[in-house]
Amino acid sequence: MKPIMLTRVFCAGFSILLGLAISTSSYAYSYAAAGKEPVIDGREAIMQAIANNDFAAAKEAADGLHDEFSYLLNEHQVDLLTPMAQALANKDAAKVEAVMDHAVIEEIIRRLEGAEKNLGDYQVAKVLVVKSKLFLDLIMPKLDQVSRQQATTAIQGVLAAIGNPGVFGVGQAPADPEAFKHQRALLVDAISQLK
Repeated sequence: MKPIMLTRVFCAGFSILLGLAISTSSYAYSYAAAGKEPVIDGREAIMQAIANNDFAAAKEAADGLHDEFSYLLNEHQVDLLTPMAQALANKDAAKVEAVMDHAVIEEIIRRLEGAEKNLGDYQVAKVLVVKSKLFLDLIMPKLDQVSRQQATTAIQGVLAAIGNPGVFGVGQAPADPEAFKHQRALLVDAISQLK
């Protein structure tokens, strides 16, 4: 084969591999963003029910979160089952909403803890950080302006701290555990006012 032909074949092969690498990483991001989240779905159903003053429907939706709330109680010592049951029994819409806000915060904390433990696996860490961002978006409007800005900066900092595998080593950056820990603490501080 002539050198020009070899160059064209190499460039075509490289383009195909690059395209596959890019589409694979965007698929991972999409998967993380689109995955089912019982707490998000349950929160939406509960908020809709209390907006309609339908506490029977709110209780049914809350009952659907029993496994998630039990996990938080057993693994993280956060009891949301008791305050939710009391709020529903008292038909206290504000308290029901506050319990769901607390649930969202705990999900953010849980995902970020998981990401920190998996900083050696970029894809797992990225999925967990992106999932935490989905939860953060739910409560962001409830934060004051200063806390909202702090949370926005911190979630970007957390994402940057997980590093980047690059494409064929180009643009590669290692994870930064200390930066991750610092940004995570700033994020938790910004959202803790809603606990």
